[in-house]
Amino acid sequence: MTDSRHDDMDFRALMADVRPIAQGFNRAETGHRRAAPSESQLARRRQAQANGDGLDGLSDDFVDLVPPFDPLEYRRNGIQTGVVERLRQGGYPIQASLHLLRRPLDECRRSLPQFIRDAYAADLRSVLIVHGRGREIDSGPNVLRSYLAKWLPAFDEVQAFVSAGEGDGGLGATWVMLRKSERARAANRERQQKRRG
Repeated sequence: MTDSRHDDMDFRALMADVRPIAQGFNRAETGHRRAAPSESQLARRRQAQANGDGLDGLSDDFVDLVPPFDPLEYRRNGIQTGVVERLRQGGYPIQASLHLLRRPLDECRRSLPQFIRDAYAADLRSVLIVHGRGREIDSGPNVLRSYLAKWLPAFDEVQAFVSAGEGDGGLGATWVMLRKSERARAANRERQQKRRG
């Protein structure tokens, strides 16, 4: 018997009791559960809700870390890929920017909701968030970048976001496209009615 055939038989013997994971399994079935929030985390949440601290439900509990060299990209249903591509290439002017580089995560979490609300209230559509990018997956800038990827879709005002092109900060910055405010939509309708006569 050859060595490879013998190794094959050993492998099969070792794997005899292994079964495939069923489609659509959940963590409860595997026994791997995310730990329940600690009492101090629950107390902080209650305090934040009582204070109305404007965090819009942005959690700093857990985030899947985005690899440092992977670009960020998100778009809501109905947003054309051409819009996202133009956003990525810097095809829209920077109407406002938020610099979060080297700031603590909690400060960033507090600054972001106000920035998004203010930009939306001012009828801005394209804004740039500068956050930095570390070389390691667990570096500070990359952790912030990962949280931004989690937080930005939570805002109704955000239609899309992508990592910026090299000229605008590369993977260390993110372009965000905000939806039109009701006031801007009304002005747009009025302009189009005037054109039609």
